[in-house]
Amino acid sequence: MAFQMPKYHHPDFTRPELASAPDARYEVVEKDGVAPDYFHSTSMYPEYFKINGSWVLAEESRMDSSVVLCGDGHLEVVENRNLKKGDKVILGRSEDGEEGIYMHCNGFGDISLDGNRDQFVFRQGRSRETSYSRDYDNLFELLKHEKEFGNIVWVMGPAFSFDADARAAMQALIDNGYAHGLMAGNALATHDLEGAYLHTALGQDIYTQVSQPNGHYNHLDVLNKVRRSGSIPQFIEDYKIDNGIIYSCVKNHVPFVLTGSIRDDGPMPEVIASAYEGQNAMRGLVKQATCVICLATMLHTIATGNMTPSFRVMPDGEIRPVYLYTVDADEFVVNKLIDRGSLCATTMVTNVQDFISIVAKGLKLF
Repeated sequence: MAFQMPKYHHPDFTRPELASAPDARYEVVEKDGVAPDYFHSTSMYPEYFKINGSWVLAEESRMDSSVVLCGDGHLEVVENRNLKKGDKVILGRSEDGEEGIYMHCNGFGDISLDGNRDQFVFRQGRSRETSYSRDYDNLFELLKHEKEFGNIVWVMGPAFSFDADARAAMQALIDNGYAHGLMAGNALATHDLEGAYLHTALGQDIYTQVSQPNGHYNHLDVLNKVRRSGSIPQFIEDYKIDNGIIYSCVKNHVPFVLTGSIRDDGPMPEVIASAYEGQNAMRGLVKQATCVICLATMLHTIATGNMTPSFRVMPDGEIRPVYLYTVDADEFVVNKLIDRGSLCATTMVTNVQDFISIVAKGLKLF
């Protein structure tokens, strides 16, 4: 089954209601970090704004942000906390053109991953009883395509680090070019490096799952050694680490963003403590992504879903969809993303350790 990229269809701006629409209004920001009243808040869909009589696409969008009109007519999507005094912020709460704002919800012709006529924006919540065999087949083809022509970002919880096969499967994906970025928290990095150094995760053997004597010290000892080394790459070199997810990212120069939480031990030197600085760093990876796969981490998944648009404008001007998967053993977690409004997610309710092994085997990596 060859992968087919859905073709984007621009809005018909000759339609009377769009041709006669007024220019979008704006108001100047008076205080850093504060949007004007009646600011327009963006969605995950392509949105156009009428500027000086022409419809302009806000190219790098994300949910729940403002649109700033730049001096050259370019539109920049900016989180409200990052607005600066003097920014020209678009105003309007309607999205059908009457205020010079148009949201384009079906630009990809309602074509699904397998090329059938279907809704690209997946709205279904699925359960653990759902058959995912077709989803896996579609995902294999998508990943093969994105490896060559796209940008794949993985968003991972610590569950992978507790199982030897899952760690090996993810390492194989990274080693073979199926990852262009990784986002996680302190725990994934800590326990993955613990697995590489001591063959345990949270003190449990990653092969047998048997708790080791005094094993609860293992991750703390690893954290301490990494902090002594000064960085994760230096720890890998100092202690001759040769396996695991983080090791593979470092070896293959795959960028990773680790964002912290109030409960973190350590943390690792690379962990970003500020939630907003972490969100900005995550956004930097998401801006490049064409395929995002979120695995067993509710907060990181929701955060990523909120900052991931349903489309990407490529360097050659092509507009293409962004594919978003969310995978978790808990139906509540995968459906939470849909409840939050990130409607483009394909949800799979399954154990992520099994999921990643199936993906690696489906791609014939081992």
